[in-house]
Amino acid sequence: MDGTEVDLSAVTANDIQAASGVAHSDVLLAFADAIVAADDRVLQHTRHGVLEAMGPEAMVDSAGVASNFERMVRIADATGIPLDDRMAKASKEVRETLELERFLAFKESD
Repeated sequence: MDGTEVDLSAVTANDIQAASGVAHSDVLLAFADAIVAADDRVLQHTRHGVLEAMGPEAMVDSAGVASNFERMVRIADATGIPLDDRMAKASKEVRETLELERFLAFKESD
């Protein structure tokens, strides 16, 4: 990043992604959505979009970041790892911005 502030709400609000401050946010969000959607045709299309817009290295990096995040979330969910007080304080603003409490995993953690 170049010091520009990033609007995190663009992660869950596609209508404001262009103004988020993240280069190629539309392509990256489409790719992320396709990764979790389980539709191989859509995934292939969005993967090609990342390749065209950002190049092969960025596509591999993007796939790696998404895969690692998915892995960490699945491990945390499967083992029931709670959010400790320190991390709860550090992530409060991000969790509120992204409205994470609307997801089932958050509701089940109470």
